[in-house]
Amino acid sequence: MTVAAVLIGYAVCVGTLGSRLLGTARWTDRAPLLAIVTYLAAGWSVVAALGLAGLTLAVDATALGGGLSHLIGACVLRLRETYGTPGGATVAGLGLTLAGAVAARTVLTAMTHLRAARQQALLHADTARLVGRPEPSLGAVLVEHSEPVAYCVAGRPPTVILSTGALQALEPAQLSAVLAHERAHLSGRHHRLLALARIGRLVLPFLPLMRDADAQVARLVEMHADDAAARASDPRSLATALVILATGTSPAPALAASATDSVQRINRLLRPAEPLGHARRRLLRATAASLALTPVLLALAPALLALALGRVA
Repeated sequence: MTVAAVLIGYAVCVGTLGSRLLGTARWTDRAPLLAIVTYLAAGWSVVAALGLAGLTLAVDATALGGGLSHLIGACVLRLRETYGTPGGATVAGLGLTLAGAVAARTVLTAMTHLRAARQQALLHADTARLVGRPEPSLGAVLVEHSEPVAYCVAGRPPTVILSTGALQALEPAQLSAVLAHERAHLSGRHHRLLALARIGRLVLPFLPLMRDADAQVARLVEMHADDAAARASDPRSLATALVILATGTSPAPALAASATDSVQRINRLLRPAEPLGHARRRLLRATAASLALTPVLLALAPALLALALGRVA
C-alpha cells in the first residue's frame, strides 16, 4: 500500500506542480527540443506511475508476488511483506482495475488519435496534390490562394504546401527560410512529438501538466523549426516572413489570433538568447531521464530492498 501511495502521490505532484515549474522556467525557449523531451518525460511518467500503482497493489494477493520473487531471486515472504496491502483480494482487484483502466485508456486513446491523425494527414496531402501543382524547384506543392500560407503535412510522402499568395508576398530569401522551417518540421518528426503530447492530454485531461504539455509542445516545435531554419538561412529573413504570414492581407485580426506566439518567435529570432551551457544541458537531460525512470524505480524499490536483504537459500 505504501508503494502505491507514493506512486499516486508522485503522479499528483508532478501532474499539478510540474506545469507550474516548467511553465515559469526561462530556459525552455533557449533549448526547445530539450524542453519538449522534459515535458513529455514528465507527462508520461505520470501515466506510468498511475498504472504501476495499480500493479503494486496487486502484488501481495496475486501470483505476481511469487512470480516477481522468483524472477529477481528474493525471499518470497520478505517480498510479500514489503508489498503487503490491507484488504487482500479486494485491494488487489482494485489495483488490477486501476492498472487495466490506465493501460486500456492509453492504448485505445493512442490508437484512435493516431488513426484519425494519419487519415487526416493522408487526405489533406492528397487533396493538396490534386488541387495544387508540384513545384520541384521549391520541393513543395503550390496551391492557388491569395492569402500567404505555408505549412507541411506528414502524409505519404510528407508534403510542404505553399500558396501562390505566399510565393508573391515573400522575397526569395524569406521564401527559402520558410521552406527550411517547414522541412525542419518534417525531418524532426514533430508530428510524432505533438501526437505524444496530445495523447497524454486525452488520457489524463484533468491534470494541468498534461493540458500544458499539449500546448507547450505545439509552441516549442515551432521554435525548434525556427532554430533549424535560422541555421540554414538569415534569421531576419525568417522573422520578416513570419510577420508577412501572420498578418496576411488583414493585419490586425490575423495577428491578433496568434499574436503572442508570433511576437515571441520574431523577438527570439531578432534577439537570440545565449545558448545553454554544456553543463546545464547535461543536468537537464539527467532530469528528463530521472522523470522517465522514477515511477519504475519507485515501484521496484521494495523488491530491490528484498533482494539486498536476503536471497533464497
